[in-house]
Amino acid sequence: MKLKKVLIAEDDPSIVLSLEFLLQSAGYEVLVARTGSEALALIDRARPDLVVLDIMLPGVNGLEVCRSVRASAALGETRILMLTARGRESEVQRGLVQGADAYMTKPFATRELVRTVRQLLGDEVMK
Repeated sequence: MKLKKVLIAEDDPSIVLSLEFLLQSAGYEVLVARTGSEALALIDRARPDLVVLDIMLPGVNGLEVCRSVRASAALGETRILMLTARGRESEVQRGLVQGADAYMTKPFATRELVRTVRQLLGDEVMK
């Protein structure tokens, strides 16, 4: 069985490390992009099933990445989870309006993050 691919678009090395470990342990193939333009290139080339996307990325920000993915018919199946320190209600709404499927704020509970990833990918949610 082919592993589902998750792209982590995040510029904080410690968060990348913990997300990478967490998602690989949960059974996903993990790719990493540290800038918005790197994320766009990887999304186009690797076609991940899910993008865990920070808003505050260097260069092209996460909202622009989200908008670009949603504008592409070829990427219609790609799920997007915004994972960011920006937690005000207006920012959450903005992320969802731009096309994010879910929005979580940092710091995040690891169990909740894995549960959200599994739900977005249609995988069984383990209690």
